[in-house]
Amino acid sequence: MDKKARFAFSTRASQQLSQARRNFMQWTAGGVLGASTLGRSAFAALPDTLPNGVAAGDVTPNSAVLWARSTVPGRAVFRWGTDPAFATLIGTITRRQTTTDKPFKHIVNGLQPATTYYYSVTNEVGAVVTGQFRTPATIGFTGLRFGVSGDWRGELSPYPAIKNAPARSLDFFLELGDTIYADFPSPSVPLAQARTLAEFRAKHAEGYGTRLGENFWADLRRTTATFAMIDDHEVTNDFAGGAAPSTDPKFAGQPGAFINETPFFADGLEAFTDYNPVRPEYYGATGDARTANKRKLYRYRKFGRDAAMFLLDSRSFRDAPLPPVADPTNAAQISNYLVTSLVRTDRTLLGRQQVADLKADLLDAQAAAITWKFIMVPEPIQNLGVLAASDRFEGYGAERTEILDFILTNNILNVVFVTADIHGTLTNNLNLQRFTGTAIQQVPVPGAFEISTGSVAFNAPFGPTVFGLAAALGLVTPQQIAFYNASQRPVKDEVVRGLINAQIVPLGYPALGLAGVPNVSVTPGSSDVSMHTYGWTEFAIDAGSGSLTVTTYGIDFYSQADLLADPVGIVGRAPQVVSQFTALPL
Repeated sequence: MDKKARFAFSTRASQQLSQARRNFMQWTAGGVLGASTLGRSAFAALPDTLPNGVAAGDVTPNSAVLWARSTVPGRAVFRWGTDPAFATLIGTITRRQTTTDKPFKHIVNGLQPATTYYYSVTNEVGAVVTGQFRTPATIGFTGLRFGVSGDWRGELSPYPAIKNAPARSLDFFLELGDTIYADFPSPSVPLAQARTLAEFRAKHAEGYGTRLGENFWADLRRTTATFAMIDDHEVTNDFAGGAAPSTDPKFAGQPGAFINETPFFADGLEAFTDYNPVRPEYYGATGDARTANKRKLYRYRKFGRDAAMFLLDSRSFRDAPLPPVADPTNAAQISNYLVTSLVRTDRTLLGRQQVADLKADLLDAQAAAITWKFIMVPEPIQNLGVLAASDRFEGYGAERTEILDFILTNNILNVVFVTADIHGTLTNNLNLQRFTGTAIQQVPVPGAFEISTGSVAFNAPFGPTVFGLAAALGLVTPQQIAFYNASQRPVKDEVVRGLINAQIVPLGYPALGLAGVPNVSVTPGSSDVSMHTYGWTEFAIDAGSGSLTVTTYGIDFYSQADLLADPVGIVGRAPQVVSQFTALPL
């Protein structure tokens, strides 16, 4: 770049940064930043050349990954500090990129715990976007508030289900899998399956992009730190990364001993790590070829003594699934499936290194007297029956029992499994199962329960999907179908709860919900499930009492046709509380 161009860039950047400073000062004067959040009304439209906004993530008490994508090749200047007006800076650095579909990243080190930082990104043409994040505390009880959801399809953007999250003063937000649907066509990539790195990247850019004049993901990601995890649709449906390519026709002919060594998997994973602020971490010599020197997405984070997070990759290292139950009404087939899943101790969902890491870190959190332990994993661990079980923990029963038995045996309390994938908010206390040689024994795990989250936008949600399946199988009468269709959402939730319980209670599993958890109380007038909405879930720990309040916000679900027919109405939907309960620490 010649001197004139450098001067022009510098002048534009200075002008844009000055405007950013004025904006921050206006927001502060209005009391918005005083609540540790950038309110929705504070967001101006994103510059055309920074269409996905900015993000900061993978935070530790002393570091964070800053992120931005520019549609103009060249430089991006990152600036950061603790001054919301940017009058003084802690650091600045320039990164360069020759392609426009690969975002910029920079890892910032030397930060202080429990501190709010502000950052800006200026691209080659002087466009600026600003953001903020907070580093985790290292000591004491300071309280914690975070959000979780997963599962959003490109054609359903801009995702009004999360529009209220920026105003919730979150310490972080976890994007828990299926952050794209690479195997569904969408406006930007109208293909049945993305196959190339460019196509995978285009999917992510679409999801984080502006549509119908709104970009609710960009609004959220600029207000708080994020963590992110893959599930299957970042590559393709129900893949098993630790299986041989020959076991899945979608990977047929691909080189590599495992699916996680194929170019198809590598391109999908690279696009995911490109478009999320995650740091590059890798396993070393684990003694297991499926994990050795592979990318490590597992994260363990502590937030003072309030909470610890264990973020699990349930896709990259798993064995091939068990064959599904052909006839879900056949008791012998069901029994054989469940027993096989429990006795096959050679099979893994997480990979043995990740199981070992989880166990060690759970003990570390317990030794540190941390109150709440959040095990974040895309796949549900609660018992939901044999239908579609092969892709969940129930299809890897021996490892499920191993993990829950470890929690039980070591008396690790206040464990909350937070999951996604099934497109609805379902809760349950947890039993582990043991096969005695003649029967399956049910053993409660009193210190643990689960809540599944989301979807942000997947049509159709869990409730209509389950009811539709029941209708197709003849399990409901025409009168029941008419009653369901005429009912309001809370009644529909109870109808579906009954259908699920009819499948799981005869197997000895706890009924859906948290009635069996003595330290949990559902907010009067609310519910412990929500199965007919799009939304996200907030977890708030009180610094004084240590109580955990879990609130799910939702909107009525919609289809692509609904969105196209009434874009103003759909985008204007405001998330409301659809489920809430409080848990007291044991």
